[in-house]
Formats: sequence, C-alpha cells, structure tokens
Amino acid sequence: MDSRSARKHEAILEAATSVFLDKGYAGTSMDDIAKLAAVSKQTVYKHFSDKEKLFADIVLATTDRLDTTIDLLADLPTGDTDLEANLTRLARRFLTALTDPRVIQLRRLIIANADAFPDLGTEWYERGFQRALATLAATFQRLTDQGLLRIDDTLLAANHFSGLLLWIPVNQAMFTGRAQHTEADLDRYASAGVRVFLAAYR
Repeated sequence: MDSRSARKHEAILEAATSVFLDKGYAGTSMDDIAKLAAVSKQTVYKHFSDKEKLFADIVLATTDRLDTTIDLLADLPTGDTDLEANLTRLARRFLTALTDPRVIQLRRLIIANADAFPDLGTEWYERGFQRALATLAATFQRLTDQGLLRIDDTLLAANHFSGLLLWIPVNQAMFTGRAQHTEADLDRYASAGVRVFLAAYR
C-alpha cells in the first residue's frame, strides 16, 4: 500500500471509528464515513468490502492497543518489600488503560452488537481482555513460585484482581454512558484493590 493509499486507509478507519461510536452500528452508513474521512464512498469500498468488514477491522484493531498494558502486566518488578507499591502502580496503569473513554465506548458498542456479531465479540474478548488476564495470571504464578504470594488458581486470582479494580468505574461508565470517576477515585480504587487482594493472597 503506497503512502497516499495508506493515509486514506487510516483516515477511513479513524472516521469510521468516530461514526460507529457516535451513531452505533445500525445508525452508521458508508456515506457518513466517506464524508467524515473526506473521501468518496467508492474509495471506502475499495479499502473495505462492506460495513461489517470495516466494523470488524475497527473492533479488532483496538486489541493491539492493549499490547502496552499487557507488557506492563508481564514485567512487574518483584521484591517482598515493594510488592504492594509495585502492584499498586500496576493497578493504576491497568485502570487508566481500561477506563479510557474510547475503550469504554467501544466496549459498549461491542456489547450492543453481540447478538448480531457474536464471533466478533468473542474474538475481541479473547485477543484483548482474556489475553491480559492470562498474562496477569502468569505474573501471579511467578510471584507465587518466589514465595511472595500464595495462590492455587492464578487465573481466578487475576479475575479477582481485575474485578476489585474495575467493578466500580467500568460499571458506572457502562450504565451511564460516560466516566463518573476522577483521577483521585482511580488512585483510591488501585490502592484499596491491592490491599484487599494482598489480604487474601499474600
């Protein structure tokens, strides 16, 4: 793909993301996307065969953005004296990534269309959140092997850790349509979640 074509491709993806998030899947037309991307509808179809393919590409592209977060989960520093501090820093970054307004909007969009595109929702979950949980479980296993944690089921513990962090801010955003938390709230959720987690698993 030459540079001009690549720029158009990215412009279409960006425009489509904005329109899908604003109008939903059913309310979005290829005309809307072409207009926002400042290209012809023919150009949109040249890059993407239909609206469903474009929607799928947008949804699955977002899983790549989680790579940085997953790297953080894998690279947690170890050490008994600073375990709580390290876990709290990790928790805060995890919260920041998963409460990003666009991530929340996309999550709502995928759930709203889960009946129509169940395979797409499954793939997004597997390539995104499930992969993050598996990485976190592997990190907890390493900490358990080093004697810093006591965990029998590390994947269940990874779900507990995530739930302690995300239950309040994500549910509030999912039901109200926008973030209800402040940065101070996220700090509190991170530190409190880690304290509860360590009380159960240290």
